Amino acid sequence: MNIFVSGIGGAAIGPLAEIALDAGYSVRGSDLYPSLISRELEARGVSVIYEQTAESIARVHQEQPIDWLVYTSALPDDAPELVFAREHHIHVSMRDEFLANFIKDHDLELIAIAGTHGKTTTTALTVWVFQQLGLPASYSVGSTLSFGPSGKFDPNSRFFVYEADEYNRNFLHFKPTISLLPSVDYDHADIYPTVDDYRAAFRQFIDQSGRVVLWRQTADYLELDAAQSDLTVLEGTVSSQEIRLAGATMRANAKLVLETLRQVLDSFDEARIKDIIAAFPGSDRRFEKLREHLYSDYAHHPVEIAATIEKARELSDRVIVVYQPHQNLRQTELMHHGGYGDAFNGADHVYWIPTYLVRTDLIDGAPVVLTPRDLIASLTDSSMVESAELSNELWHTIENHLRHGDLVLVMGAGPIDGWLRQQAQTEQS
Repeated sequence: MNIFVSGIGGAAIGPLAEIALDAGYSVRGSDLYPSLISRELEARGVSVIYEQTAESIARVHQEQPIDWLVYTSALPDDAPELVFAREHHIHVSMRDEFLANFIKDHDLELIAIAGTHGKTTTTALTVWVFQQLGLPASYSVGSTLSFGPSGKFDPNSRFFVYEADEYNRNFLHFKPTISLLPSVDYDHADIYPTVDDYRAAFRQFIDQSGRVVLWRQTADYLELDAAQSDLTVLEGTVSSQEIRLAGATMRANAKLVLETLRQVLDSFDEARIKDIIAAFPGSDRRFEKLREHLYSDYAHHPVEIAATIEKARELSDRVIVVYQPHQNLRQTELMHHGGYGDAFNGADHVYWIPTYLVRTDLIDGAPVVLTPRDLIASLTDSSMVESAELSNELWHTIENHLRHGDLVLVMGAGPIDGWLRQQAQTEQS
């Protein structure tokens, strides 16, 4: 089968290309700019075109007819590649349809990790444990990994481990053997207009799952009957003695993984698995250590921010945060639900960068772009916050904090991570 992946460098869709390649499919793709994942694919021999026009996909199709075009949700419906594919009767879908068919065709049991926060790290941790146990597993993780590709198909595997994203209701295309939910909290107002819509989607996902492992807080938030026979509801907290990882949230997510593996593995050695979990190297952009005292993280939601800062405080007495909000429409909706509140209360100082804007933030009728001042005003305590820009001056400030031994945590889902890596690389070269 000849697959063409539009947006092939994306964190969510790039792993699909890895999987298709492993399965013996012919894979090509396009994107606007190179990324870690697109470079990873090019190193495997995948042809990637860095433009997305009707002319470019026509050339690809002429060289070798495309059977299936899989596209990223970031692509508008009238994108030239999609228009061309439909006009030429090429099968078109998002990644969820492709993966659901792939899992069914290869008779794999699906372990799905869903939720608002913690999906990527929890999926990566699950893959890590399988790998260290020497058990074959196929998987898709929405991040680059230090211990393997972002996506993989192993023909000897029984399980497929999947980061099941709720955006665009992606996760509702699947019927997992078992699902684990690290955390659920309202998000994606562009897809789910109300909190009830969001909860209903997760309840439907749970109904489609054979078994589900989750914490009491999540079960209560979704208004579930904890006595259901297909639910495993965990209670209490997880100490650093029980799970040897930094961060209460990280330990809680690891506990979900441990309980899930207890239910699906034919042979379960709890002590050994706990040792494997303790050695987890993490995934990229999830509390990723770039150099001594300097970390990058994808957090851009108040719950994620608070959890990441809490983890940092276990490692340092002084935590400095550099934060870039993501998408004005998200910020507008967040403000409608009370703003950032006490999300940054664990930080000693915060440098607040203007919001990263995307195409949908700039369309006619979009809300007025909220300024850093507007967003900072929603904090319960803004005394430690100051506005800043991604600049040489900010980098020098970060370096000064690092010299004094402060832990610097740079957070955001936009280009702030690329800026940080470029600055750190330039400094070391």
